[in-house]
Amino acid sequence: MKLTNMFAFLIAAGVIAGAAQAQETGTLKKIKETGTITLGVRDSSIPFSYLDDKQSYQGYSIDLCMKIVTAVQKQLGLTSLNVKLNPVTSATRIPLMANGTVDLECGSTTNNMERQKQVSFAPTTFVTANRMLSKKSSNVKTLADLKGKSVVSTSGTSNLKQLTTLNADQNLGINILPAKDHAEAFLMVETGRAVAFVMDDILLASLAANSKSPADYEISKEALSVEPYGIMLRKDDPAFKAAVDKAISNVLTSGDINRIYHKWFLQPIPPKGIALNWPMSEQFKAVVAKPTDSGEPSAYAAVPEAQKAVLKKKK
Repeated sequence: MKLTNMFAFLIAAGVIAGAAQAQETGTLKKIKETGTITLGVRDSSIPFSYLDDKQSYQGYSIDLCMKIVTAVQKQLGLTSLNVKLNPVTSATRIPLMANGTVDLECGSTTNNMERQKQVSFAPTTFVTANRMLSKKSSNVKTLADLKGKSVVSTSGTSNLKQLTTLNADQNLGINILPAKDHAEAFLMVETGRAVAFVMDDILLASLAANSKSPADYEISKEALSVEPYGIMLRKDDPAFKAAVDKAISNVLTSGDINRIYHKWFLQPIPPKGIALNWPMSEQFKAVVAKPTDSGEPSAYAAVPEAQKAVLKKKK
């Protein structure tokens, strides 16, 4: 090899090594040094992240997170990568992400502009809406029907914040009850301690389908908001976000998402072997065709009037 060619080779090698080293900062560096990646998982966010009857974590979001794990392992050149599952709740997920306890949050977390001030999100992996679940006998059709009644939502969620704002703005006199998780919130409606549970419609449908008497419940047609879900990661870590974004975008655009979606939303799932029969929405199909990590509701669908009022107030 000529000296000039060797010099050029060494420079190129140095650039490549430098680029690789630059990529292995922040979370990527932590993962490579420890040989471990920690996933934040939920106990009762069916079918996204939950404990089955064998007390094993599984779900749609966990499957997607494992796609990221495989991609990161390959990028870092690791022969193996230990995956640690760390339970989180709606209230603890952001603090545990911020303090470094978890590297990815694999649950049912809404990507919105307020949260983007604290954390980052992968491209959207589901689009849902905030609605009300109640017993049919309660005859709850609209938000106005909850006036003066006890209503539950889960602590640490955007749903609870929206309900609190609407309650004050519209003078509804609702007695808002915070629950520690979705399972507890549903139980409060089931036992009559609350007349309704305000939450994302897919989570409400999952809880009702797996309840003792699914036919007793109904979900409001009225939507209070549009809620895009995304896998959460730490803010200001561009190298890790690039790796995560690439992995999820590949799942979406390659068509692999269709298999994973079918597994969790269109066929029987544990623990009771019940199929949710929840077809992919037009809003999410648009994301599959053109991935986005936008936290703006208008990027996904027409924004419900109740949500417009809350967003206007924030401005």
